[in-house]
Amino acid sequence: MSLEKKPFISYKDEEERALDISKVIPVRLNTEERERLDACKTILQQSKDSTTLKMLAHIGFNVLHDTLTGQIIATIFKNEQRNKRSGVGEVE
Repeated sequence: MSLEKKPFISYKDEEERALDISKVIPVRLNTEERERLDACKTILQQSKDSTTLKMLAHIGFNVLHDTLTGQIIATIFKNEQRNKRSGVGEVE
């Protein structure tokens, strides 16, 4: 026996709804950023912009909080800061 859900009817009680708070974040993308987003949509096999951005945020979170990757990124940012302070500029 399956439960039949009716559309547009909330099945959460007040406590569940209070904990499930979301926030809309407006985003504006320039042409280059839009092209990168479209490329990511293709790679992730996703048709919606919002879902693609959520997936990229999740992937970025995992990358930044991974121990090894986090150390590599921290080292790169330290090098950038040191180069700026010493006047080296961009390294190619």
